[in-house]
Amino acid sequence: MLELLPPLAVVLLGTVLLLPGHGLWFDELFTAEVGRRPYGEILAAIVEGRGTTSYLADVPPSYNAPWYFVVHTWLLLPGTGGDVSLRVLSLLATAGGLAAITRAVTRLTSRAAGVLAGVVLAASPLLLEQAVEARPYGLAVLATGGALLGLVRWLQRAPRGLLLFGVAGAGMGLAHWYAATVLAAFVVTALLLRGLRAWPVVLTGAAAVLPVVGLVGVNLLNGTGARNADHLRDTEGTLADLAVEAWAGGLRPLLFLTVGLAVLGALRGAGARVVGICWVLVPLGLLQLAEQLRPVYLPRYLLAGLLGLGVLAAVGALAAPRVARAPVAGLLVACSLVASSPLAEREPRERADDVVALLAERHRAGEPVVAADQRSATGLDHYVRTTAPQLQADVVLPPDDAPATADRVWLVRRAIRGEVVSTDDDDLLLDAGLRVVDEHAFDASKTDLLVQLWER
Repeated sequence: MLELLPPLAVVLLGTVLLLPGHGLWFDELFTAEVGRRPYGEILAAIVEGRGTTSYLADVPPSYNAPWYFVVHTWLLLPGTGGDVSLRVLSLLATAGGLAAITRAVTRLTSRAAGVLAGVVLAASPLLLEQAVEARPYGLAVLATGGALLGLVRWLQRAPRGLLLFGVAGAGMGLAHWYAATVLAAFVVTALLLRGLRAWPVVLTGAAAVLPVVGLVGVNLLNGTGARNADHLRDTEGTLADLAVEAWAGGLRPLLFLTVGLAVLGALRGAGARVVGICWVLVPLGLLQLAEQLRPVYLPRYLLAGLLGLGVLAAVGALAAPRVARAPVAGLLVACSLVASSPLAEREPRERADDVVALLAERHRAGEPVVAADQRSATGLDHYVRTTAPQLQADVVLPPDDAPATADRVWLVRRAIRGEVVSTDDDDLLLDAGLRVVDEHAFDASKTDLLVQLWER
């Protein structure tokens, strides 16, 4: 029963974060838009490198493509059509991943180490933040946990562990291709522990990486291979430092405690020492090498690899002198919870739901509601469809422009650092003799939206 504590903990903490009911932001809205499409349409968009709707024509669902099939399958279940259900899918996947990691570490070391490792991961600010977003990181955690458990079973002479390792290993890269670096770490672990006898794991790992290689190939062939590269940072050789800081949520005491305990776990941790060292060093090393060619750093992209840091720190806590183990373990969990506590008070990342609520209250039938840009269109389209269908007939989405014949036009647009993003709609409306008579700002932590009322 103790092994259920980590998945229950992450579900409880995740539920607390979901209680404010903030609306979806652009990445999550993209998940909702693509996931509602039929399987065939999703597949065609992935292969052809095109968007699933007019205003997303240049944003194909080629990255993390299998995630959208999973979402569509989830949405076929009764009662799963709302925003919260999309986030719950990610949370449940995360809980499953932590259950598998807890079981694997327990088999390698002890129940105490397994449960502590799972609880430390459940309290991590980086993991918690991604666990409650409708993106594929929960799925990556689930696949990583499954691959680890499969490897551990194989190491302990359970033949079926190799099948689990292969299937989950393929799922790792398909959920997020950075997770393939952790698959490489698990293969290195098998080689270090079993030498030439690890050839089944090597061959299975090589086969498991083929699907993600194929997916990357499809993206390169359809011209979308580098589309998201502008989000990545060049760390100038400090990738490992920034990664650990991201894991600790910027809390210095947790950073030093985690690194110190991870070093202790690497030196004295019984059972899980080798897998923990490989889990941390191999992904960071591979990404550090990749950075010599191009920027690769984004904290959430490193999540699957940084799970190993939490596991190694937990093992290190129980490698301390016996009298210090309980206090050190408690301190590690407490610091993780402190680092995660700001998430409970975080502001919404985007407020498209509030935008549509305002429009539903003040809009009059026949008045055009125009989305001036891609982000505004994604939120407007989603929340009009799900919460205010009476507005549907008057919504104008890109590439269509604001109609110049209307006497009153509602314009929804994006602002960046307080500056309104200019579009063609401004010139069209000004030339038609309309002027801004009212504005409503909807500031958020990720995307600031502005609703303007133009009148002749």
